Amino acid sequence: MYVPNHFKEEDIGKLQQYIRDYGFGLLIVADDAGIEANHVPFYLALEQDGSLGHLQCHLARNNPAWQRLNDSARVLAVFQGPDAYISPSWYETKAETGRVVPTWNYLAVHAEGSARIIEDPIWLKHHLSRLTDQHESGMSVPWSVDDAPSDFTERLVQAIVGVEIKIDSLTGKLKASQNQPERNRAGVKAGLEAREGADSRGMSKFIS
Repeated sequence: MYVPNHFKEEDIGKLQQYIRDYGFGLLIVADDAGIEANHVPFYLALEQDGSLGHLQCHLARNNPAWQRLNDSARVLAVFQGPDAYISPSWYETKAETGRVVPTWNYLAVHAEGSARIIEDPIWLKHHLSRLTDQHESGMSVPWSVDDAPSDFTERLVQAIVGVEIKIDSLTGKLKASQNQPERNRAGVKAGLEAREGADSRGMSKFIS
């Protein structure tokens, strides 16, 4: 991913939080068999050893992609936050010079690492519980994996395989009009806040 210095996000804590906030990512496998991408929810597991952490997800056993993740296969996980079209009409400098063009603001995090396949049913159920608990935490009546009949969940666990990725590198890009003068940024923020749609309003929160 091309990341100019003014859009580069290097704060590891922020990047990890972005993965938690926008955890439905893209798992990309590239090898001699070709390139394949699968859209899956991820759980970020952090250790106390100062490492970047591990990404955990699961694939349907019928999905042939997991069979390509042998011998510590290298993979890329991509996470994307809010994105929004930026109109030149929001720039105050438009009236002064006219030297403005449209662009697109967005947040993206790329995590690269080595993957391993896990078929242990205990690990898989623990993974599903952690993933579910994370997303149910804001519900008024949170649902738990244990709420479902055990024989039912056991059959579902048999139908999936786990994937754990040891993160070796994190690359973050936050394109939020940082390269514009303050008055143009103010115009972009106001323009996004006035538009309908969660992405536009979500992106507006990143503009200061």
